Amino acid sequence: MKRNEGHIRTSHGGNLPVPEDLAALVRAEKRDDGAVAARVASAVQEVVDFQLDCGLNVVNDGEYVKAGEGAYAGYIHGRVTGWEIQEKARSPKRGGPGERDRADFPGFYESGLWLSGSGGPVRPGFFTPGRKPGKVRTRVCTGPVSYVGHDAIAKDIEALQVALKGKEGLDNAPEGFIAALGPLSLGAGAFNDHYSSEEEYMMAVAEVVREEYKAITDAGLIVQVDEPEFFTTWMFYPEWDVADLRKYLGFAVEVINHSLEGIPVEQVRFHSCWGSGHRPHTHDIELKHIVDLLVRVNAQCYTFEASNVRHAHEWRVWEDVRLPEGKMIMPGVVGHATDLVEHPELIAERLVNYASVVGAENVQGGTDCGIGSRVGHAEVAWAKLRSLAEGAKLASEKLWR
Repeated sequence: MKRNEGHIRTSHGGNLPVPEDLAALVRAEKRDDGAVAARVASAVQEVVDFQLDCGLNVVNDGEYVKAGEGAYAGYIHGRVTGWEIQEKARSPKRGGPGERDRADFPGFYESGLWLSGSGGPVRPGFFTPGRKPGKVRTRVCTGPVSYVGHDAIAKDIEALQVALKGKEGLDNAPEGFIAALGPLSLGAGAFNDHYSSEEEYMMAVAEVVREEYKAITDAGLIVQVDEPEFFTTWMFYPEWDVADLRKYLGFAVEVINHSLEGIPVEQVRFHSCWGSGHRPHTHDIELKHIVDLLVRVNAQCYTFEASNVRHAHEWRVWEDVRLPEGKMIMPGVVGHATDLVEHPELIAERLVNYASVVGAENVQGGTDCGIGSRVGHAEVAWAKLRSLAEGAKLASEKLWR
């Protein structure tokens, strides 16, 4: 991963607006897989060019390559074996992503408002938010887990490499990244009916996702390990105190680092967040309680929510926590929680604040999460990314004047 040299580099969380015609092809009742594949290829080229035109430095495929596979977390289920969906009554393994808030805001949760996107109703894409009524559907590990998605990840990689071809000679040549699901997000929520212990099970899950990570980094790309559960697990277990969470996250770091064994640390970006849901978030775990555990993950760059009104103040946490030598952070200085487009001067102010505590060479500019389906319209998402690049330029002028 390239480091800042006189300019703050910029990127984003992964998910970008889906072209309406591609979304229509994916959702078609009689889906034409050949037409989908052809449109994905051209759409990836378009989205790479869009990102570069916005002024970003580290770009991806918009997650279009996961078309029809369930986007964020759903895509992985067709690439792994060892789990099955069972339709039978079973006590929940844990609570939901807003479990602690639910007790304080019962009317809000009963209203269903939390099923909407952060900036309004979720834009049409590859999936519909919310749980469908019907039988209880439980994901269960019933046999040895393994990765079978080698052909799929190869297509992901090829699409991005083709789109980046010829860009190497550009000034400030871009880097490419692919987001891949973290082991906690793949395995922790499912029941284990096969392995002798949860520890053995989760280490096996780590070895599964490692194959996807290795394919990405072997191709010379950056892997972004998407692991929202590192922050959101606090919500799943409302009976826990901070000590309980820290004990669990200590184990989680071991699992994540097991998934990264043999993966070059300079090609790893680790993302966590407090979830994209439009809800109060009053019980989000504060970063100060877990940041020392976060930086134990074997990644070169850590990216996290930092622009929304619940966490924008937490840049000061880094005054008390030493960023390990050679590591970087990419705080979200543009958010998905509002359709208001952040002013470049505000973005610059946020970046300068972070630079003041970790060093200008160690901070890059990003988004809180993927913004493709969580803002009201594609035009808003692109405007936010343009503002991000403009803000980074203003911050760079102040930091390297």
